[in-house]
Amino acid sequence: MLKIYNTLARRKQEFVPIEPGRVRMYVCGMTVYDYCHLGHARVMVVFDMVQRWLRACGYALTYVRNITDVDDKIIRRALERGETIGELTARFIAYMDEDAAALGVQKPDFEPRATEHIGGMLDMIETLQAKGLAYRGQSGDVNYAVRKFPGYGKLSGKTLDELRAGERVEADPSKHDPLDFVLWKQAKAGEPAWPSPWGEGRPGWHIECSAMSCELLGVHFDIHGGGQDLQFPHHENEIAQSEGAHGGAFVNYWMHNGFVRVDDEKMSKSLGNFFTIREVLQQYDAEVVRFFILRAHYRSPLNYSDQHLDDAKGALTRLYTALKNVPPQPVAIDWSDAYVERFREAMNDDFNTPEAMAVLFELAAEANRSKSAHTAGLLKALGGILGLLGQEPNAFFQGRGATGAARMEPMEATGTGEAKARTPSATVSLEQIEQKIAERAVAKKAKNYAEADLIRKDLLAAGIVLEDTPQGTSWRRA
Repeated sequence: MLKIYNTLARRKQEFVPIEPGRVRMYVCGMTVYDYCHLGHARVMVVFDMVQRWLRACGYALTYVRNITDVDDKIIRRALERGETIGELTARFIAYMDEDAAALGVQKPDFEPRATEHIGGMLDMIETLQAKGLAYRGQSGDVNYAVRKFPGYGKLSGKTLDELRAGERVEADPSKHDPLDFVLWKQAKAGEPAWPSPWGEGRPGWHIECSAMSCELLGVHFDIHGGGQDLQFPHHENEIAQSEGAHGGAFVNYWMHNGFVRVDDEKMSKSLGNFFTIREVLQQYDAEVVRFFILRAHYRSPLNYSDQHLDDAKGALTRLYTALKNVPPQPVAIDWSDAYVERFREAMNDDFNTPEAMAVLFELAAEANRSKSAHTAGLLKALGGILGLLGQEPNAFFQGRGATGAARMEPMEATGTGEAKARTPSATVSLEQIEQKIAERAVAKKAKNYAEADLIRKDLLAAGIVLEDTPQGTSWRRA
């Protein structure tokens, strides 16, 4: 039985879909005015993993991930560049699609854009206004009356007074309460606008996800996901809008992935540690980046550093080495197999990818020991469920994917002050490192510990640190 940590319940719960055998899932996607960064990469890869596992479990899944293609940042960037928001967003949607494809992220079933669902947003706002949950302020904006929705704060776990005490924004005199949020913004000169019962304007950010999810998945669906930073206020506001408009429960299971940190500091443009996906893919194989993301549990903080990416590269290399040494035969997954059973138990425990990956390393060790093509085939098949091990081993070792982003259109200047990618020192080739590790393994097996120690020292002199673990030998650059 699959168990999911439900942010709303603050505990793991057995997953029981609303409709047996069918799952409906919505994930908050990107605001497309700039290149996708590592935080976006984590959201895309994590929920791609989730949708892959749900399908592997036999569920008929409808997966929706939205695109925000109108908001203040988009409008500001388009005005700076002297282009329409449509021209700007179309270009960055294409870049986003390239980045996602490089990371092995499958397209969702539906990818709605906010500007295509204005009518549904207007309908929902009118419903909220008719129920006394929305009002038009002096500014002309239509706001949600937070204190008139009894359940507000249940996702964040805070009372209205606690939320009010933590509010840092300057009070808006046109709002009845500082916690009230905008549903419809009155048009300003030079901004894109749509007709509405309240005059020309555009939607607030929160209303788009409520309207699009309800239109595509129904007013009550199974899973809603996104980054931890969206838990409050965005997802809290979605609940207020959707349940306020339709009554009853909105979503049964709320999932939030953890933050991305860089060298143990929160990733931030102001700190100069902000990395786009394209910058990282200039230095690392896209599959290494995907492996690195999935190596951590999705709810844990993900700490990015060159060392951690190098470690991920070394670990993924061990899996590909097994497939190179023992060419796999195609296999149908036998769910009663002991390895598969443990893999399934890990994935069913709130998508515990670190434990699932431990099974992959055990299969790699067994394939190397037994030279079993079936075992190698099972390794490849289970890796495929996670979106890994899809390359031919020789292609991986030759580094054909290592500069995948470099083959994309070069990054244009955005004026955002993004940090440049760091270039790792590369004094020893990946193939040489793996060859030395293999030679050391042979020496240790023959109990020639002097030779094994000499190989370790030679690599250390070249700036390569070997680390022996129960899963095998990994390496990192000193």
